[in-house]
Amino acid sequence: MAVTPRYLQPGSARSRPPRRRVPPRLLLAAAVLAGAAALFVVWVMGQRSDREAKRTVERFATAWERSDYQAMYSQLDDGSRARVSRLSFARAYGQAAATATAVRVQAGEPNKDGDVWRLPLRVRTRIFGLVRGDVVVPVDGDPPQIAWNAGMTFPGLGEGARLRRVTRAPRRAALQARDGRLLARSDGSQTDVGAATGITGELGRAGADRRAELLAAGFPLDARVGVSGIQRALDARLRGTPGGTLFAGERILARTQPRPAPPVRSSVDPEISRAAQDALAGRFGSVAAIQPLTGEVLGLAGIALDGAQPPGSTMKIITVSAALEDGKTRMSENFPVSSGANAGGRYISNAHGGEACGGSLTRSFAKSCNSVFGPMGAEVGSRRLVEMSERFGFNQPTGVPGATPASIPRELTPVETGASAIGQDRVLTTSLNMAVVAATIANRGRRPLLTLLAGDRPRSVPATTPRVAAQVTRLMEAVVHSEDATGNAARIDGVRVAGKTGTAELGGDQPDDAWFVAFAPSQRPKIAVGVLVVHGGAGGDTAAPIAKQVLQAGL
Repeated sequence: MAVTPRYLQPGSARSRPPRRRVPPRLLLAAAVLAGAAALFVVWVMGQRSDREAKRTVERFATAWERSDYQAMYSQLDDGSRARVSRLSFARAYGQAAATATAVRVQAGEPNKDGDVWRLPLRVRTRIFGLVRGDVVVPVDGDPPQIAWNAGMTFPGLGEGARLRRVTRAPRRAALQARDGRLLARSDGSQTDVGAATGITGELGRAGADRRAELLAAGFPLDARVGVSGIQRALDARLRGTPGGTLFAGERILARTQPRPAPPVRSSVDPEISRAAQDALAGRFGSVAAIQPLTGEVLGLAGIALDGAQPPGSTMKIITVSAALEDGKTRMSENFPVSSGANAGGRYISNAHGGEACGGSLTRSFAKSCNSVFGPMGAEVGSRRLVEMSERFGFNQPTGVPGATPASIPRELTPVETGASAIGQDRVLTTSLNMAVVAATIANRGRRPLLTLLAGDRPRSVPATTPRVAAQVTRLMEAVVHSEDATGNAARIDGVRVAGKTGTAELGGDQPDDAWFVAFAPSQRPKIAVGVLVVHGGAGGDTAAPIAKQVLQAGL
């Protein structure tokens, strides 16, 4: 039998294998590996933190490019939000942009620089050109957020510095008539030709309503700008581009020279303007003349830009256009002869103490029968009457700076609709707006967009169909050329004139306003006019002869 040695027997101390010693070199290697692993983890965590911080800066930059100050504010840390409110934050960036006349911000790729990030920016400005620089963006926390300061509102500004500018206006451009004759010199003084138009306008200090616009354009508040007439309407083109210096504290960020604009050739015809002045003859009112195809303003007189009054029966051009387009009436329709009628729940009388009129649509339009067109407007309905009015330019910008738009309430009761259809109630317009109404019919139903620049690209928008425009043209011809019509005083020998009278009641003991709108020649129109004589009485007696003189000057 085999005998197990004692040192191998169970329980013997020698039953465990002998302990081996780990070589020092292996211990050192293990320690190095463990340290490397720890460093790797730290490095990975740092890389992840940097990526998240960079994304925070990129979100901030993207929002800045969109001027989305709310999204920018959302990237700020709690301490920054405690120091600056959302409104103050947005105001700080808005003021910096206004000071620099910034129009566009482009951000580059953020780069880490020690404990902060540098965000390269390119800011396109109106007067200082392209401004380049970095914004230093401190980022900390988990998740990373921005520790904001006011020096981050503009590239190159830096904490503690204030962005400011010193600017000066250039020499003003000369103002010319459509034929190239000088209306006003660069110092604003008018020539004899300019003075004769009556609407060249003057220079002066801008009112409070325009200061924000001028500051945004880079002009100093003491700059002389157009304050009336064509000088006001074309001010943006005449005043040129200011120059100056943009400062970050005392350090110069950008510097430019003022750039004057070239001479500006207006669309105004001195002869037509003079004829408008002469025809108005000092009476309180206005005259406007435009070219139907191009929308070029040929002449203005009096309160043509801002004297809004009820248009009276000239509004019937819009009312009958809506009715013809919608099939609410037709050229062959006949109407009862009466002295008045119910229109939307209110009795409306005809002019001259309720004279009886009616008959065919042409005769009713030529005699301007309220008893026909008040009920017609009520049948068209408020929504459609307002919509058609807006197609003809009501409730729309005129396209001429400083000019008052025509207006009609968008919500009308049936009674108000009947009154609005004949140009009463709360409908308000100027002679310039009503010249556009006439020009829209003359232009085969397309409303020309106004311009005061000669040779400007013609633009127009549809208002009604060519068929309806042709029908309304025939109605307007009857106003001038049919016997015993309201607009006979606008007749011109050898010329077919299309027109419409208006007599607007102002209420109380006030005399009526006199209106007349027209275009000629009716089949190949060259000129459209709107005439208003405040408290002038009947439109056919007072306004139509004025329109005739202006039409003759334009033909």
